[in-house]
Amino acid sequence: MSVIHRKGQREPKGPAPTEAEISEAFERPAHVQEISEPAQPDAEVVFNGRNVVIPEHFRVYVGDKLARLERFDPSIVRFEVVLSHEPNRRQQKQAQVVEVTARCDGPVVRAQASGENFYAATESVADKLQKQLRRANARKRVRKNGPGRPVSLAEATAPAALVDDPSPETLAEAEAKWDDGVDFYEPGQIVRVKDHDAQPMTVDEALYEMELVGHDFFLFQDKETEKPSVVYRRHAFDYGLIRLA
Repeated sequence: MSVIHRKGQREPKGPAPTEAEISEAFERPAHVQEISEPAQPDAEVVFNGRNVVIPEHFRVYVGDKLARLERFDPSIVRFEVVLSHEPNRRQQKQAQVVEVTARCDGPVVRAQASGENFYAATESVADKLQKQLRRANARKRVRKNGPGRPVSLAEATAPAALVDDPSPETLAEAEAKWDDGVDFYEPGQIVRVKDHDAQPMTVDEALYEMELVGHDFFLFQDKETEKPSVVYRRHAFDYGLIRLA
Protein backbone atom coordinates (compact mmCIF):
# COMPACT_ATOMS: atom_id res chain seq x y z
CA MET A 1 0.00 0.00 0.00
CA SER A 2 1.40 3.38 -0.96
CA VAL A 3 1.01 6.34 1.36
CA ILE A 4 0.89 9.86 -0.07
CA HIS A 5 1.93 12.64 2.27
CA ARG A 6 1.29 16.35 1.98
CA LYS A 7 4.32 18.57 1.85
CA GLY A 8 6.02 18.80 5.21
CA GLN A 9 4.17 15.83 6.71
CA ARG A 10 6.13 12.90 8.15
CA GLU A 11 5.10 9.44 9.15
CA PRO A 12 5.33 9.21 12.98
CA LYS A 13 8.36 7.30 14.21
CA GLY A 14 8.21 4.47 16.70
CA PRO A 15 6.38 1.16 17.03
CA ALA A 16 2.81 0.73 15.85
CA PRO A 17 0.15 0.94 18.60
CA THR A 18 -1.04 -2.29 20.18
CA GLU A 19 -4.63 -3.49 19.93
CA ALA A 20 -5.14 -2.66 23.61
CA GLU A 21 -3.96 0.93 23.08
CA ILE A 22 -6.24 1.39 20.08
CA SER A 23 -9.23 -0.09 21.92
CA GLU A 24 -8.62 2.23 24.88
CA ALA A 25 -8.33 5.23 22.57
CA PHE A 26 -11.88 4.60 21.25
CA GLU A 27 -13.54 4.13 24.65
CA ARG A 28 -16.31 6.67 25.15
CA PRO A 29 -15.48 9.02 28.09
CA ALA A 30 -18.01 9.36 30.89
CA HIS A 31 -18.89 12.96 29.95
CA VAL A 32 -19.74 12.00 26.36
CA GLN A 33 -23.31 10.74 26.20
CA GLU A 34 -24.43 8.25 23.59
CA ILE A 35 -26.44 9.97 20.85
CA SER A 36 -29.91 8.48 20.50
CA GLU A 37 -30.64 10.07 17.10
CA PRO A 38 -27.33 11.13 15.54
CA ALA A 39 -27.42 13.59 12.67
CA GLN A 40 -26.07 12.61 9.27
CA PRO A 41 -24.10 15.13 7.21
CA ASP A 42 -25.26 15.87 3.68
CA ALA A 43 -21.66 16.01 2.48
CA GLU A 44 -19.63 12.92 1.71
CA VAL A 45 -17.47 11.72 4.62
CA VAL A 46 -14.28 9.76 3.94
CA PHE A 47 -12.46 8.12 6.86
CA ASN A 48 -8.80 7.12 6.83
CA GLY A 49 -7.11 5.37 9.75
CA ARG A 50 -3.33 5.19 9.82
CA ASN A 51 -2.55 1.99 11.71
CA VAL A 52 -5.99 2.46 13.25
CA VAL A 53 -9.21 0.50 12.64
CA ILE A 54 -12.08 2.94 13.14
CA PRO A 55 -15.12 1.37 14.87
CA GLU A 56 -18.62 2.07 13.62
CA HIS A 57 -19.80 3.81 16.81
CA PHE A 58 -17.02 6.36 16.44
CA ARG A 59 -17.89 6.98 12.78
CA VAL A 60 -21.46 7.77 13.89
CA TYR A 61 -20.13 10.16 16.57
CA VAL A 62 -17.91 12.00 14.08
CA GLY A 63 -20.73 12.15 11.52
CA ASP A 64 -22.98 13.88 14.05
CA LYS A 65 -20.24 16.43 14.77
CA LEU A 66 -19.70 17.12 11.07
CA ALA A 67 -23.43 17.51 10.43
CA ARG A 68 -23.49 20.34 12.97
CA LEU A 69 -20.57 22.03 11.21
CA GLU A 70 -22.35 22.06 7.85
CA ARG A 71 -24.60 24.93 8.95
CA PHE A 72 -21.58 27.26 8.84
CA ASP A 73 -21.02 26.54 5.14
CA PRO A 74 -23.76 24.73 3.17
CA SER A 75 -21.41 24.49 0.17
CA ILE A 76 -19.30 21.77 1.82
CA VAL A 77 -19.34 18.70 -0.43
CA ARG A 78 -16.79 16.45 1.26
CA PHE A 79 -15.20 15.85 4.65
CA GLU A 80 -11.94 13.93 4.92
CA VAL A 81 -11.22 12.53 8.39
CA VAL A 82 -7.79 11.11 9.19
CA LEU A 83 -7.04 9.34 12.49
CA SER A 84 -3.54 8.43 13.63
CA HIS A 85 -1.72 7.36 16.78
CA GLU A 86 1.32 9.23 18.02
CA PRO A 87 3.67 6.62 19.51
CA ASN A 88 5.85 9.12 21.39
CA ARG A 89 5.69 7.89 25.01
CA ARG A 90 6.61 11.32 26.33
CA GLN A 91 3.36 12.64 24.84
CA GLN A 92 1.02 9.91 26.03
CA LYS A 93 -1.71 12.39 26.94
CA GLN A 94 -1.61 13.75 23.40
CA ALA A 95 -1.24 10.42 21.63
CA GLN A 96 -4.34 10.43 19.40
CA VAL A 97 -4.48 12.75 16.41
CA VAL A 98 -7.57 13.69 14.37
CA GLU A 99 -7.39 15.78 11.20
CA VAL A 100 -10.48 16.99 9.33
CA THR A 101 -10.48 18.60 5.89
CA ALA A 102 -13.60 20.32 4.56
CA ARG A 103 -13.79 20.78 0.79
CA CYS A 104 -16.28 23.45 -0.19
CA ASP A 105 -16.95 26.33 -2.57
CA GLY A 106 -13.76 28.22 -1.87
CA PRO A 107 -10.44 27.53 -0.15
CA VAL A 108 -10.01 24.18 1.57
CA VAL A 109 -10.54 24.39 5.35
CA ARG A 110 -8.43 22.05 7.47
CA ALA A 111 -7.90 21.56 11.22
CA GLN A 112 -5.94 19.11 13.35
CA ALA A 113 -5.97 18.38 17.07
CA SER A 114 -4.53 15.86 19.53
CA GLY A 115 -5.92 14.33 22.69
CA GLU A 116 -5.53 11.53 25.18
CA ASN A 117 -8.26 9.68 23.24
CA PHE A 118 -9.96 10.10 19.90
CA TYR A 119 -13.09 11.59 21.48
CA ALA A 120 -11.13 14.42 23.10
CA ALA A 121 -9.21 15.03 19.87
CA THR A 122 -12.46 15.14 17.87
CA GLU A 123 -14.05 17.70 20.20
CA SER A 124 -10.98 19.88 19.91
CA VAL A 125 -10.72 19.63 16.13
CA ALA A 126 -14.46 20.36 15.76
CA ASP A 127 -14.02 23.60 17.73
CA LYS A 128 -11.07 24.62 15.55
CA LEU A 129 -12.88 23.77 12.32
CA GLN A 130 -15.98 25.68 13.43
CA LYS A 131 -13.95 28.86 13.95
CA GLN A 132 -12.24 28.48 10.58
CA LEU A 133 -15.53 27.88 8.78
CA ARG A 134 -17.06 30.96 10.40
CA ARG A 135 -14.09 33.07 9.33
CA ALA A 136 -14.28 31.71 5.79
CA ASN A 137 -18.04 32.31 5.65
CA ALA A 138 -17.58 35.88 6.89
CA ARG A 139 -14.99 36.53 4.19
CA LYS A 140 -17.40 35.22 1.56
CA ARG A 141 -20.13 37.62 2.72
CA VAL A 142 -17.85 40.64 2.82
CA ARG A 143 -16.14 41.08 -0.51
CA LYS A 144 -15.08 44.21 -2.24
CA ASN A 145 -17.48 43.94 -5.17
CA GLY A 146 -19.83 41.25 -3.90
CA PRO A 147 -23.44 41.59 -2.75
CA GLY A 148 -22.37 41.34 0.86
CA ARG A 149 -19.88 44.21 0.78
CA PRO A 150 -20.32 47.01 3.33
CA VAL A 151 -22.44 49.94 2.16
CA SER A 152 -20.83 53.35 2.42
CA LEU A 153 -22.49 56.15 4.36
CA ALA A 154 -23.04 58.11 1.15
CA GLU A 155 -24.81 55.16 -0.49
CA ALA A 156 -26.94 54.41 2.55
CA THR A 157 -28.11 58.02 2.95
CA ALA A 158 -28.66 58.77 -0.74
CA PRO A 159 -32.27 59.75 -1.57
CA ALA A 160 -32.57 56.88 -4.06
CA ALA A 161 -31.59 54.40 -1.37
CA LEU A 162 -34.18 55.72 1.06
CA VAL A 163 -37.12 55.96 -1.39
CA ASP A 164 -37.02 54.50 -4.87
CA ASP A 165 -40.03 56.55 -6.05
CA PRO A 166 -40.17 59.82 -4.08
CA SER A 167 -43.82 60.49 -4.85
CA PRO A 168 -46.32 61.61 -2.14
CA GLU A 169 -48.04 58.22 -2.25
CA THR A 170 -44.78 56.34 -1.75
CA LEU A 171 -43.70 58.64 1.08
CA ALA A 172 -47.03 58.16 2.83
CA GLU A 173 -46.73 54.40 2.51
CA ALA A 174 -43.20 54.53 3.87
CA GLU A 175 -44.28 56.63 6.85
CA ALA A 176 -47.14 54.26 7.59
CA LYS A 177 -44.82 51.26 7.34
CA TRP A 178 -42.37 52.64 9.89
CA ASP A 179 -44.93 54.26 12.17
CA ASP A 180 -44.30 52.96 15.69
CA GLY A 181 -47.19 54.83 17.31
CA VAL A 182 -45.02 57.34 19.18
CA ASP A 183 -46.02 60.97 18.65
CA PHE A 184 -43.42 62.61 20.86
CA TYR A 185 -39.94 61.16 21.17
CA GLU A 186 -37.93 61.37 24.37
CA PRO A 187 -34.60 59.72 25.17
CA GLY A 188 -34.89 56.26 26.71
CA GLN A 189 -38.38 55.40 25.45
CA ILE A 190 -39.37 51.88 24.44
CA VAL A 191 -40.78 52.50 20.98
CA ARG A 192 -41.35 48.93 19.79
CA VAL A 193 -42.33 45.63 21.41
CA LYS A 194 -42.34 42.29 19.59
CA ASP A 195 -43.81 39.02 20.81
CA HIS A 196 -42.53 35.81 19.26
CA ASP A 197 -43.95 32.32 19.52
CA ALA A 198 -41.13 29.88 20.24
CA GLN A 199 -40.74 26.21 21.05
CA PRO A 200 -38.18 25.06 23.65
CA MET A 201 -34.87 24.14 22.03
CA THR A 202 -31.32 23.13 22.90
CA VAL A 203 -28.35 25.49 22.85
CA ASP A 204 -27.08 23.92 19.62
CA GLU A 205 -30.45 24.46 17.98
CA ALA A 206 -30.46 28.09 19.13
CA LEU A 207 -26.99 28.62 17.64
CA TYR A 208 -28.22 27.12 14.39
CA GLU A 209 -31.23 29.48 14.32
CA MET A 210 -28.99 32.47 15.07
CA GLU A 211 -26.66 31.58 12.20
CA LEU A 212 -29.67 30.97 9.96
CA VAL A 213 -31.12 34.45 10.45
CA GLY A 214 -27.70 36.14 10.57
CA HIS A 215 -28.22 37.93 13.89
CA ASP A 216 -25.66 38.58 16.63
CA PHE A 217 -27.89 37.13 19.37
CA PHE A 218 -30.88 34.82 19.75
CA LEU A 219 -33.42 34.62 22.58
CA PHE A 220 -34.88 31.17 23.28
CA GLN A 221 -36.35 28.85 25.92
CA ASP A 222 -33.72 26.31 26.94
CA LYS A 223 -35.16 22.82 26.70
CA GLU A 224 -32.74 21.40 29.29
CA THR A 225 -33.02 24.06 32.01
CA GLU A 226 -36.48 25.44 31.05
CA LYS A 227 -35.07 28.94 31.51
CA PRO A 228 -35.14 31.93 29.14
CA SER A 229 -31.66 32.14 27.64
CA VAL A 230 -29.70 34.12 25.07
CA VAL A 231 -26.85 32.97 22.85
CA TYR A 232 -24.68 35.67 21.32
CA ARG A 233 -21.54 36.17 19.30
CA ARG A 234 -18.26 37.02 21.00
CA HIS A 235 -14.90 38.09 19.68
CA ALA A 236 -12.71 35.62 17.78
CA PHE A 237 -15.81 33.83 16.45
CA ASP A 238 -16.77 32.33 19.81
CA TYR A 239 -20.23 32.21 21.38
CA GLY A 240 -21.65 33.29 24.73
CA LEU A 241 -24.66 32.04 26.68
CA ILE A 242 -26.76 34.04 29.20
CA ARG A 243 -29.35 32.35 31.41
CA LEU A 244 -31.75 33.77 33.98
CA ALA A 245 -31.04 32.37 37.45
